Amino acid sequence: MGGWSILLLLSFWAVSESMKSVSVSNAYLGFGSVIVMWGWHELAFLTGWLTGSRKIPLQSGVTGFARFKQSLDVIIYHELALIFNFILLWVMQRDQPNHVALCTFALLWCMRVSGKLNLYFGVPRNGAQYLPKHLSYLASYFPTRAMSSWFVFSFGVALAVWVWIISQAQLGLVETSTGWVLLATLLGLGILEHAMMVLPWPIERLWGWALNTKEEAVLDNATLDSK
Repeated sequence: MGGWSILLLLSFWAVSESMKSVSVSNAYLGFGSVIVMWGWHELAFLTGWLTGSRKIPLQSGVTGFARFKQSLDVIIYHELALIFNFILLWVMQRDQPNHVALCTFALLWCMRVSGKLNLYFGVPRNGAQYLPKHLSYLASYFPTRAMSSWFVFSFGVALAVWVWIISQAQLGLVETSTGWVLLATLLGLGILEHAMMVLPWPIERLWGWALNTKEEAVLDNATLDSK
């Protein structure tokens, strides 16, 4: 986290530089810097360093607002950090012509909120098996259910926005189109991630190789210890 925090500070500097003018290089700089910035937030969450005030499983039998409150409590600090980050980028963006960095962060945040709400309402494949052990309590907040109306709505909106971005990229200047294409690519990956929540395709086929490698390493270490 210490090393990544240094990258976080550098990413803010790079974002500020990218906002100063509209160009192909600044589009890549702003986009890449926000990806690094977002990586810090993901690492902070997955390591358990920045999650929420609640660190225990969902209380059995709770429904309605009580369930929503407990679900929000397990991620509240992380969500507040993301909102603060977005506000900071918004302030940095004032009177600056290049909006690629701000739009990239906003897109990542919107797709993440959509994904979390889909997990909250329930999806057929929630990926709970990939949670690290220190976050295993989060699995109790992910019900396994059929496709919800929220999924249909969120997926439809994301797909419509993706089509709109593609159409705008075809109409814009070269410098503008670079940013639009990067955003369209990122949104397309987010749409694919959403689709994997409901498609009858085992997630293990995508990420199982990583788990198998980890398990093999554990077995190898255990064998060496026994010798």
